[in-house]
Amino acid sequence: MVMKESSFQIRAKLGFQVQKTKASANAKGNPSWNEDLLFVAAEPFNDHLEFSLELRQPKGQVVIGVAGIPFTTIERRVDDRKVVSRWFTLEDQNDEKKMYKGRIQMGLCFDGGYHVMDEAAHVCSDYRPTARQLWKPPVGTVELGIIGCKNLLPMKTVNGKGTTNAYTVAKYGSKWVRTRTVSDCLDPKWNEQYTWKVYDPCTVLTIGVFDSWGVFEISNVKEATRPDFRIGKIRIRISTLATGRVYRNSYPLLLLGHSGVRKMGEIEVAVRFVRAAPTLDFLHVYTQPLLPLMHHIKPLGVVQQEILRNTAVRIIAGHLSRSKPPLKSEVVRYMLDADLNTFSMRKVRVNWFRIVGVIATLIDIVRWIDDTRTWKKPTATILVHALLVMLVWFPDLIVPTLAFYVFVIGVWNYRFRSRDPMPHLCPRISQADTVDCDELDEEFDAVPSNRSPDIIRARYDKLRAIGARVQTVLGDFATQGERVQSLVTWRDPRATGIFVGLCFVVALILYLVPSKMVAMAFGFYYFRHPLFRDRMPPPAMNFFRRLPSLSDRIM
Repeated sequence: MVMKESSFQIRAKLGFQVQKTKASANAKGNPSWNEDLLFVAAEPFNDHLEFSLELRQPKGQVVIGVAGIPFTTIERRVDDRKVVSRWFTLEDQNDEKKMYKGRIQMGLCFDGGYHVMDEAAHVCSDYRPTARQLWKPPVGTVELGIIGCKNLLPMKTVNGKGTTNAYTVAKYGSKWVRTRTVSDCLDPKWNEQYTWKVYDPCTVLTIGVFDSWGVFEISNVKEATRPDFRIGKIRIRISTLATGRVYRNSYPLLLLGHSGVRKMGEIEVAVRFVRAAPTLDFLHVYTQPLLPLMHHIKPLGVVQQEILRNTAVRIIAGHLSRSKPPLKSEVVRYMLDADLNTFSMRKVRVNWFRIVGVIATLIDIVRWIDDTRTWKKPTATILVHALLVMLVWFPDLIVPTLAFYVFVIGVWNYRFRSRDPMPHLCPRISQADTVDCDELDEEFDAVPSNRSPDIIRARYDKLRAIGARVQTVLGDFATQGERVQSLVTWRDPRATGIFVGLCFVVALILYLVPSKMVAMAFGFYYFRHPLFRDRMPPPAMNFFRRLPSLSDRIM
C-alpha cells in the first residue's frame, strides 16, 4: 500500500446512506482523517456497516480494501463519554481468499442520547432521545376519535362516476395509525378511537385524509401503482387543549395545489387530553429544554440535522410501506412535511408578514411615544411626566412597574383570546387565497424544473429583481453599522474629534451632576411641547447621517 503522494478516502455505506471522508494525501501509506460520519439506523439492526478504502486516481477511485462491521459488535452510549477506537481489517472482496489489505482505526457507537427528527421542528410530535432508558414518565395521554368526513369532493372517475375511497392517517410520536378504507363514499364514517402517551405538551398531533387506489389492485394492476391522492390534513397542538375537556368539531380539509387553495370537504374528530402528572410536575415541563442533553453538549449543525431528518423520512417511509395495511411513500412524506424547505415566493411573503406582525407591537409603542412627545393627547403626556418624575426619584420602582404593566396587558388580552376550539390551517395566514397561479406553478415544480426556457427565464428575472431589493436592504444595514464604527476609527478626523470631545464633556457632566437630575432634564427635554420644538431633524441625526461608510469603496 506504499505509494508516492497517494490520496486516500474512506467510503462508508449503511443501506442507501453513503458518506465519504475528505481526501488525505500521504506518501507513507498511513493516511488519517479525524472526521465524524453520522448515519441513521433503525431497529431491527439486521444490516451492517461497510467501509471501503479508496485510492483516488485521475481515472477514478480504486477500491483497495473493504471492511464489514455487524451492528452487534458496535457499542452503545447515551452520554458524551469517549468511544474507544478499534482496528478493523481491510480485505479484498474480489478475491475468494479475501487477502489482507491493511487496517483502519475507527471509533464506532450507537448514540442514543440524540433525537433524530422526522418532522419539522415547529410541528414536531416527539423530542425524546433514542435510548429508552433516558425517557421520562409521560405527563398525560391524548385520545383521538376519528368520527368521519362529509362533503368530500370526488377524487377520481371510475366507470364514468366520480368517487372517493377515503381513509385517515394520524401520527403522533413514533406511533402511526390508519383507519379502514371506506369505498365509493363522499361522507365516510369510521368512528375509530386511538390513544397516545404524551411526554411533552408542546407537541403536535397530525391527522391526514387520503384517497386510496389500493381497492383496484385485483381488477387492474396498473391502477394500483398510482399514488394515493391528498385530500387534506389538520394539526392539533396538545398545549392548546384544556385538561379533561372533549373537543368535538368539524374542520375544513384545505388543499393547496397548482390552481390555488380548495376546500376538499370536512373532517369531524373528537380530541381529549388527560393529564396524568401532578400540576407542578406538568408545569415544570415548560422550563425543560425541548431536545435531549446531547444536543446541547455536542450540538449538531442545522444542515446536518436536515440531512438526518431526510434520511429518517426515507427509512420510515420504507418501513411503513411494508406494514399491514401499507402506507405509501407519498402519504408519509405529506404527513411529515418532507418538502417543507422547497423555495416558494408565497412562503417568503408569509414569513415577511409574520415578521411585520411581530414588530407591530414595537411600532405601536414607538407611535405612542411619538404621540406623547408631540402632545397629541395632553392628558396622557402630563401623566407620563408624572410617571417620569416618580421613576427617576424612585428607581427601585422601575422593574416592578414594568412587571405590573405586562401583567395588566396579559389580563386585558384574556378577554380577546381566541375562541376557536382548536386552531387549524388558515388560508389567510398562509397567503393561499391571494397567491398568484405562476407562483404556485413555481412552488410545485420539480427539481430540476421541466418547464420551458421562457418560463425559467421569467422566474430568474423576477428572482433577480427581488434579490436586488434584498441587496439594497442589506447594504443599508451595513452602512448604518459602519457609521457607528466610524465614530471612533478616525476615518473622518473632524467627526471623530467632535464625538470624542462630546463624550468627554458628557462624562464630566455626569461626574459632577447627580444622575437623577440628568435623567429628569433629559426626560422633560424629550417630552417638551411642540412650541419649543424645531421641525427640522435633530443635530445628532444630522451628524450621524454625515458619517462615512465603506459603501463609497465598493466597486
